[in-house]
Amino acid sequence: MALPDVRQRVGYLLLAVSVGHIILISAQVNSRSGVPVLSAVVFGAFAEVQRVTSSVVSPVRGGWTGYIGLRRVKAENDALRQQLAEAQLEIQRQRALADRGRGLEQLLELRDRLAFTTTAAEIVAASAAPDFRTLTIGKGTLQGVHTDMAVIAPSGIVGRVVAASALASKVQLLLDRNAAAGALIERSRSQGVVIGVGEQLLRLEYVSEVADVVVGDAVVTSGIDGIYPKGLTIGRVETVEKSGGAYRRITVRAAVDFSSLEDVLVVLAPGTSQDAQETPQ
Repeated sequence: MALPDVRQRVGYLLLAVSVGHIILISAQVNSRSGVPVLSAVVFGAFAEVQRVTSSVVSPVRGGWTGYIGLRRVKAENDALRQQLAEAQLEIQRQRALADRGRGLEQLLELRDRLAFTTTAAEIVAASAAPDFRTLTIGKGTLQGVHTDMAVIAPSGIVGRVVAASALASKVQLLLDRNAAAGALIERSRSQGVVIGVGEQLLRLEYVSEVADVVVGDAVVTSGIDGIYPKGLTIGRVETVEKSGGAYRRITVRAAVDFSSLEDVLVVLAPGTSQDAQETPQ
């Protein structure tokens, strides 16, 4: 058993000496380019290792870099979106303030033109019921507001106070199905009564079949109801139809945009308004 072991060891030694001899020869022999063969072989081996390593590591490094870049871009986009949303909200707020300012300016101009005493009031709530159209204003009996006082806006009449507490009052809109106001055609002075129907169009009733009424005529308050001062704008005639009876069937489009009201005037001392408001053209 000792003899094979000796031969095996001698074989390994011979192999090692041969490899070392080849290495020494390679270190001394130059290739065509003048570089030692050993250096060329070692360089080639290491170059191949670097190539394989680079082919594996580069995609990983590129993917990680791309991921980090995408995270950074996403964070920047989120920040920009937030800034844009805040800017849009600020623009809307400024626009709302500007609209409110214009509305208050028009209300003050109206108050200065009127020949009777009024008080400005802010709308604090509104009824959503289609048949009972009301709103609540932030003025009450402590500010001199009482029931059956007229409520108006720069574009026309809004309604009347139907209930009043110390600091707030309920206003029945002219659109309400139970609301009515004395009216007349401004051009021909034909009289009638406007009645609410729950929407922007009103009915003008009790106008004679022979009365001079045409589409586009301005309709104003007549003052006969004792609530609305004479001469305030109600709206314009929308349609005129023959009913076959003693009266015409007439619809009037209200001048006030009830959906955009924010502030109103309450008439504290009713009287006659002479050209108190400009009739809408």
